[in-house]
Amino acid sequence: MLDYFALGLLVFVGLVLFYGIIVLHDIPYEIAVHRNHPHQDAIHATGWVSLFTLHALWPFLWIWAMAYREDRGWGFGDGKPVQNHVIRLEQQVVELQARIERLEAQSPVAPHSDSRGI
Repeated sequence: MLDYFALGLLVFVGLVLFYGIIVLHDIPYEIAVHRNHPHQDAIHATGWVSLFTLHALWPFLWIWAMAYREDRGWGFGDGKPVQNHVIRLEQQVVELQARIERLEAQSPVAPHSDSRGI
């Protein structure tokens, strides 16, 4: 009787460990679903691949799932409209072009040519 109980306990513990590892690897996917992540399917598939790669990918999946939030996206922006950045970049281009023109006016040296005539 005790042998059957021990066997049943071993089977139960084995099943709990087996399914527990699968549930553990689904945590990044559940985070991605909760955050409405645009890469939900890729995170889920990579979670399964991580099971077969000795869980090497799992920490990166967690980071990947946590990196996106629906309200702020990937979080790399500063919250300002893109138009402000475009205006600032256009001003920088104008300043750099003026600087290049000043530098070219200071040293009127012919452009370097190769001995091959290129």
